[in-house]
Amino acid sequence: MTENPHLTFVLGGARSGKSAFAEGLVTAEPGPWTYIATAQAFDDEMRRRIAAHKERRAGDWRTIEAPHALAQAVREAPAELPLLVDCLTLWLSNRLLAEADLRADREELLAALTTRRAPTVLVSSEVGLSIVPENALARRFRDAAGELHQAVAKQAARVHLVVAGYPLMVK
Repeated sequence: MTENPHLTFVLGGARSGKSAFAEGLVTAEPGPWTYIATAQAFDDEMRRRIAAHKERRAGDWRTIEAPHALAQAVREAPAELPLLVDCLTLWLSNRLLAEADLRADREELLAALTTRRAPTVLVSSEVGLSIVPENALARRFRDAAGELHQAVAKQAARVHLVVAGYPLMVK
């Protein structure tokens, strides 16, 4: 897969500042902007997190909820407008728990990203820097996230790792 000059990939740990950094990259471009949200609010705590993310974005943002059909949402997003996808690991969790074909989902997403001709920023949580998880589901998720991250990073023109609110350029 060839590198897409419009694609930026932002990785970071929990509460690292990756989403705010990614939003800054997108809003540096003329708006309006499109935000694809992959989270699902299954409890009050997650509803608060989603609300906090929405509060950070001004009225020039258009939000698309895509907890499962991410590739379709990327294809249907306005091709000429900057796009932010937050976050790939939440989407991957949704698909894993739905017992989806993760490889097929990954390939479909990568194909959709090749069509983007406007600035596109993808956010994901880096989960591979810790110990080996003790249960099979967690190991499967960690492995699938690593495979997804490698594939997206290969396609992206720029990759940033955000640590304690500070972005490091990886690529």
